[in-house]
Amino acid sequence: MIYTFAQTKDSEMLTNVPLERLSTEDINWYWIDFESPNEEEVALLSEHFKFDDLAIEDCLEHLERPKVDYYDTYNFFIFHALDEKTLEPIEVDLFVSANYVVSFHKTKLKETENVRKKILNSATIQEERSTYIAYLILDEIVDYYFPSVFRIEDSLSEIDIQSGDSRIHNLIDQVFQIRTDLLKLRHIINSMKELLYRVLNSGRLEGFKDNKRYFNDIYDHLLRLSDIVESNREVTSDVRDNYISINSHKMNKIMTILTVITSTFIPLTFIVGIYGMNFDYMPELRWRYGYFYVLGIMALIGIIMLLWFKRKGWFDIKK
Repeated sequence: MIYTFAQTKDSEMLTNVPLERLSTEDINWYWIDFESPNEEEVALLSEHFKFDDLAIEDCLEHLERPKVDYYDTYNFFIFHALDEKTLEPIEVDLFVSANYVVSFHKTKLKETENVRKKILNSATIQEERSTYIAYLILDEIVDYYFPSVFRIEDSLSEIDIQSGDSRIHNLIDQVFQIRTDLLKLRHIINSMKELLYRVLNSGRLEGFKDNKRYFNDIYDHLLRLSDIVESNREVTSDVRDNYISINSHKMNKIMTILTVITSTFIPLTFIVGIYGMNFDYMPELRWRYGYFYVLGIMALIGIIMLLWFKRKGWFDIKK
């Protein structure tokens, strides 16, 4: 599907304009949006617009990192939109010239749809130049990062609140999933941040200087997003460390209890082992109350050992 917008020199906004009409002298600027294009529409990139083969290859092949390439009459940008469900990047390609913007993406995007609505509903936008349209597209792409970042932050806050609860072991899988999602967002946001830094400091993007303050605003948004992601990654590390500490504490408690039980029964087992031997001439075997004496001695030994362990502080373990 191809969407076309064109502004005439008489400040009239045209939509669904034939491509041949765009090259006439009365057109001030135009924007063509390739959304999920078919093979015939893809062929227009080379046959009609005469874009560089390498740039077209970047549009069609595997996912590329965000970047900008400079050509004689236009600049080629690769941006990353965000799939809200999978948090995977979606490539958005832009060809930006002094009087046109050509956007290309293989899937339907809310971002470009919102920009199309803004152009139709705002006379102010219609008076802007092509680089402002590129700004609007990029601004929408970055704005759609925020809901996913805030959603993860909310989930992490709930986990952090319950971190002292005995059910924390049931949440550790969720913590690691959040760390995976944060890693995806970090990769996308940092890549876009690096690209914006290049755009703002490049001397070869003449048309962008007039709208530099707008792109600075996007860069500030990316810095904020990056800080939030890094902060959340630190929180997940703290939750993970708390989980490990709690598990270690519980393990130490269990080992202490097992050690007390084992130590208590060692002398008792020794006594039982002696009297379990089948010798005929063992002393004390014929005592009338020998059985009760031995049981009493075993109980006394157990009590003495337990009191000694308590005095040593082995039972001073917080739950």
